[in-house]
Amino acid sequence: MRIITGKYKGRHFEIPRSFKARPTTDFAKENIFNVLIQYVDLEDATALDLFSGTGSITLELLSRGCKQVVSVEMDRDHHRFICDCLKSLNPNSSRKAEMDSGALPIRGDVFRFLKACHQQYDFIFADPPYALKEIPQIPELIFEKGLLKEEGVFVLEHGKDHDFSQHPHFIEHRSYGSVNFSLFR
Repeated sequence: MRIITGKYKGRHFEIPRSFKARPTTDFAKENIFNVLIQYVDLEDATALDLFSGTGSITLELLSRGCKQVVSVEMDRDHHRFICDCLKSLNPNSSRKAEMDSGALPIRGDVFRFLKACHQQYDFIFADPPYALKEIPQIPELIFEKGLLKEEGVFVLEHGKDHDFSQHPHFIEHRSYGSVNFSLFR
């Protein structure tokens, strides 16, 4: 896994083979971020990365200048990996310094987090397991709770079996191989 652009451009992280998570491919990640440029300015933005997995999107967002990135991941090993990656960006830092730099990795259930969250974000990214039956509920929760700022953008990564084009906040769909993104505003 590598960071595509920004202040940490080119940094590589080795994902343990035992991980169940599949990071968004570099190709898909680069392309969706190229699309996002027309919708949202990530410089000094607040962002939420749901189902963070390996932390690939969190790291990319920090590299691109987000002032705060909250990443939510339930798996203990994946959460630890994200924390280790964040620490490697600032090797002389403590956990407190990670949080001061804008990264806040949370180990927990995404649905519980969404129901309890009161903060609004400029950008929200969700990459749930493609087999997760609750995928259609994710946009509803985000918009019902008002988690997206007025000009914010929400990107949902999903498999080909889902179509969100009839959702009232849907703005665009992009597909890169087997990776599908639905964008909402």
